[in-house]
Amino acid sequence: MNRLLALLAQDRPLIMGILNVTPDSFSDGGLYDDAEQAVRRGVFMAGEGADVIDVGGESTRPGSEPVEAAVQIARVVSVIERLRVLLPERTAISIDTTRAAVARSALAAGADFINDVSAGRDDPDMLPLAAAERVPIVLMHMQGTPATMQERPHYGDVVGEVLAFLLERAEAAGQSGVPRDAILLDPGIGFGKRRDDNLKLMAYLDRFVAAGYPVLLGTSRKRFMGAVCGETEPAALVPATVATTALGVSAGVRLFRVHDVKENRQAADVAAAIRRAC
Repeated sequence: MNRLLALLAQDRPLIMGILNVTPDSFSDGGLYDDAEQAVRRGVFMAGEGADVIDVGGESTRPGSEPVEAAVQIARVVSVIERLRVLLPERTAISIDTTRAAVARSALAAGADFINDVSAGRDDPDMLPLAAAERVPIVLMHMQGTPATMQERPHYGDVVGEVLAFLLERAEAAGQSGVPRDAILLDPGIGFGKRRDDNLKLMAYLDRFVAAGYPVLLGTSRKRFMGAVCGETEPAALVPATVATTALGVSAGVRLFRVHDVKENRQAADVAAAIRRAC
């Protein structure tokens, strides 16, 4: 059975540790762009309680430009191969990419599923690949592209529009042959949204959960929380991230993509225990 699907079958929130093998990610760019450093970081996060290690070779921070598939492959494949040997058997690995060629190479190296911030729009081969390889895929909402997404984003009804988009992409994945239980939805916090858009999406996470697909939430260290807290340093937003994780668990979110595993593992487990006590 696919590792992610086995994890989702358990009655517990899942923590996805972020492993950016990039020189320019918004919070940790350059920290793990050396393969050895990246592998050590992945093993460390698993030790802190990460259920999934999300490996990416392309930054999607606001203003970032696309990275060629060959460059992404060179960055991530050796890291995934090493992690598959060193991580506990139960720990899943995801590949964070919008390119089917990168996903294909990562899956061959030992990745278990695909995390696509373009929801399969950037590469027409991505959804058929997920279907052919029989692996889950995360479909995320983004208005625009990473290079342009924060240039005056606008919504009439952000919750309704984001949910409608995700359901349309889930339908497209299904038509490509991806089983329903292998489709996850991500509202794309911080991707082409204003501060109040992000807050509104957080307030109505239960509507995304009610759609019937597992939901992934990625708020880790994001600037909309800094705007609320008056904090400009991403690394100082760990307590704010923990608050959103607890909120997400109470709404039924299944998977949390974070930089700080231990803190969010604790928050998720306590929130889940409280939820079960209701």
